[in-house]
Amino acid sequence: MLPVHQWLTVLSARRLSRHTLQAYFAAVDNLTDFLLVQKLTWTRCDRRKLGQYIAKRLETDALATASVQLELSAIRHFYTWLVEEDLARSNPTTGFQLKRDPRPLPTIADVDLLSQLLDQPMPDTPEQARLWVRDKAMFELLYSSGLRVGELTALNVTDLQLSADQSQAQVRVTGKGNKTRIVPVGRKAVTAILAYLPHRDLWEEQADKALFISEKLGTRLSTRAVQQRLKIAAARAGIAQNLYPHLLRHCFASHMLSGSGDLRAVQELLGHSDISTTQIYTHVDFAKLTQVYDKAHPRAVQTVTDTDEQQTNT
Repeated sequence: MLPVHQWLTVLSARRLSRHTLQAYFAAVDNLTDFLLVQKLTWTRCDRRKLGQYIAKRLETDALATASVQLELSAIRHFYTWLVEEDLARSNPTTGFQLKRDPRPLPTIADVDLLSQLLDQPMPDTPEQARLWVRDKAMFELLYSSGLRVGELTALNVTDLQLSADQSQAQVRVTGKGNKTRIVPVGRKAVTAILAYLPHRDLWEEQADKALFISEKLGTRLSTRAVQQRLKIAAARAGIAQNLYPHLLRHCFASHMLSGSGDLRAVQELLGHSDISTTQIYTHVDFAKLTQVYDKAHPRAVQTVTDTDEQQTNT
């Protein structure tokens, strides 16, 4: 039995899915074809040849970085097995890292667009008006405190602490890794939540503790429901931009950082364990500054003058 088939037999015994086994085989088979053209075997493949193969998959074959990353993972697994079985002396994938695509900058909406969403008139029908009271409270809180949509839907009434003068309101949030953080709640969010709570008390069923509940079911709202309600609210406000709950978190982070310049504070408010995750918003803010500069500065955009043309022709 050929080594690759032995390897796949071992993987099959670990109950990997057929799809995974096919993907692993295809990755190793593609490398095999490349090495055959080079008149090489698996055991003669070094890091340089592996790099050439990866470059071919990215550039000539035009595969996405994520797809090539999966292939490299399969090849790494195969070579690890070869070395363990004494079928190869070295593993060319050791220390080999595929450069990832740059992380895309998050989409940000400006303050005016958020005002258009949050300050829109009350709907005409009583049913939609009641739902908007709840929805506005949700969206105000998402933007006010930079919550993830899953954090929002997981909130219980007892997680909210409102002060008498509304200046010290805060919410206890359970984020990723079951980590808890305390986040301030802005005045407009507090006002919206206070307007919603009497409706919530009327809708509540089964003594549900959730802060945001369904009017029909009287139980905790799902993240999907929040996403749908935001799209409805955006359409009613005449907003063409695609709005989704995480966009409000992005806006919170970008607007807070732009206004304060305090990266550490924004990191704490967002619940990021690594400040490098928060630093992406510094790039967003710089991109906005660049756009302003290009539009405003008289010498930001190069223009061709008569003198320039004369110099060029000379």
